[in-house]
Amino acid sequence: MDITRVAAIIYAIVTLGVVAFQIALAAGAPWGAYAMGGASPGQFPPALRIAAIIQAVLLTGMAAVILARVGLVLPGWSRVSHWLGWIVVALTASSLVLNLITPSAGERAIWTPALAILLISSLIVAFFSSWGTSAE
Repeated sequence: MDITRVAAIIYAIVTLGVVAFQIALAAGAPWGAYAMGGASPGQFPPALRIAAIIQAVLLTGMAAVILARVGLVLPGWSRVSHWLGWIVVALTASSLVLNLITPSAGERAIWTPALAILLISSLIVAFFSSWGTSAE
């Protein structure tokens, strides 16, 4: 298995964990101190629960793009996944920066490493699949 597929699988696995976290927040888990800058410790209010669901859907779509880029899912997305992959990289980089500057120490401790892994893996997929190399 080449490095781009390994990176895409790593991206999907880490994203699955983040999606599970967002769904738990939406369902009422008292982990608000570890999300959205820690502005709502405990359970999220209804508006932030909806935001958590939206984030879970967006993250699932981003993982689908990365997996499609290496041909593991959605073969019909092959062409569009080329440029969408770079959008995933940009969104992931933005998320990493925002989590680095959050006032919530708990959020930084959890999400900075997770987002670093997501950024590196999405960069590997976007870069190597863009050049048509397998980077084995």
